[in-house]
Amino acid sequence: MSGVALTSLLLGLTTGTAFAQETGGLGEPHPWQMGLQEAATPVMDYIVWFHGYVMWFIVPITLFVMALLLYVIFRFNKNANPVPSKVTHNTLIEIIWTVGPILVLVLIALPSFKLLYFEEVIPKADLTIKATASQWSWDYEYPDNGDFTFTSTMRRDEDKVKAEGKPWLLAVDNEMVVPVNKTVVVQVTATDVIHAFSVNSFGVKIDAIPGRLNETWFKATREGWYYGQCSQLCGHDHAFMPISVHVVSQEDFDKWAASKKSALNGDSQNKVASAAAIVQ
Repeated sequence: MSGVALTSLLLGLTTGTAFAQETGGLGEPHPWQMGLQEAATPVMDYIVWFHGYVMWFIVPITLFVMALLLYVIFRFNKNANPVPSKVTHNTLIEIIWTVGPILVLVLIALPSFKLLYFEEVIPKADLTIKATASQWSWDYEYPDNGDFTFTSTMRRDEDKVKAEGKPWLLAVDNEMVVPVNKTVVVQVTATDVIHAFSVNSFGVKIDAIPGRLNETWFKATREGWYYGQCSQLCGHDHAFMPISVHVVSQEDFDKWAASKKSALNGDSQNKVASAAAIVQ
């Protein structure tokens, strides 16, 4: 955070949202990216705003403390001040440096509580998906659309992935597909070790813990491809466990769900066709 804050300051103290839109990109990271990824959900919109809001406190306080340290170093060194002061306290200053930080913390805490409430209180779902993490893949189950399940793993055909314009090490063979402007509740668990389901542009990150079912949610407001990764060290292939979410129209989602259910037909879940071949 602090590195991003300093960068924001040097680039003109732009707001968090504007800064993210200029440098963050939508759905995936980009070379030399310094800001947050561009928001694609209401939660991420608030996260980006809150980040910029907090920086208006952190940056001035950092500069003030640095200036104060420099002043003390040069004003009260042995050469400039050979006779040291014997003042031991100052009531006004002590009140200021006690009350001031309290006010700053209150101003930061109030919107942070709102953000936590926004993230943790799950609204009524239009679609529920169960994401089960394993070393090193994701199983996605759609109980509301025929109760089918399929496995998503990272694609290994680097040349073909790049030729398709998809990000290498983030593209998968079977992506999660969701409709735009719908509340999607994701139930997250794991089969072996602790993993984490994380999609940056959605403002989503939640641990996948064996024997426990965690919940998160998002409402994507823009169609497109969004990428994330497992964000907990889960073994030697931790870096090769991406998450790919394809946000489409409701009509295209219905077609995709019907084709997925038909493709399963009681067969192995790994034989389900990629959504890219169905939703163009």
